[in-house]
Amino acid sequence: MSLKLHARIDQQMDDSDLFFLIQKSNKEAFTIVYNRYHKQLYLLAYTYLKDRDMSEDAIQHVFSKLWEFRKDIKIKVSLKNFLYTITKNYILNQIRDNNTAIKKNYELALSVESYEDNLLDIIEQKELMKLFRKALEMLPLQKRQVCLLKMEGDLSNQEIADKMQISIHTVKTHYAQSIKLLRAHLGKMLISILFIILS
Repeated sequence: MSLKLHARIDQQMDDSDLFFLIQKSNKEAFTIVYNRYHKQLYLLAYTYLKDRDMSEDAIQHVFSKLWEFRKDIKIKVSLKNFLYTITKNYILNQIRDNNTAIKKNYELALSVESYEDNLLDIIEQKELMKLFRKALEMLPLQKRQVCLLKMEGDLSNQEIADKMQISIHTVKTHYAQSIKLLRAHLGKMLISILFIILS
């Protein structure tokens, strides 16, 4: 690991660097990971437990274990998947306590296997799309329409120009300006991820 212990910590650090610092008892790195994954893991827990308090308890348990055993944990997968696995194991333990309601919710959530396997990715995409939609609403109407037709409608510049009755040059200008505004609002990394999701 090339990361120095006293390197400046920021929100854009990748998970492997943050986990390295967590293992060195860095609370700031732990807080960043907590804030990064709390909502996603909560939604994951709630999908099965259908109870807000129990879902929050599950997440607190997951992160308390991460901190408690930080020096002993050996992660062979990504930190995201590691947290996902701990959360799932906690839910399974709740089911073993013979709670019929929880078991029923869990079985229902597992009824579509492919959905369950990709649940965390689906949650992430939904959260990203919410941010994207919110950013789109900040654009002027015509720029917003061009973006939607190009990104979601998958229309060419000519098709957009014909549909909106504007010139191709105007379409290109609106799109370029829109991307610039979206990047300023969402950040370059986030807008790149959204393009992958929308493609």
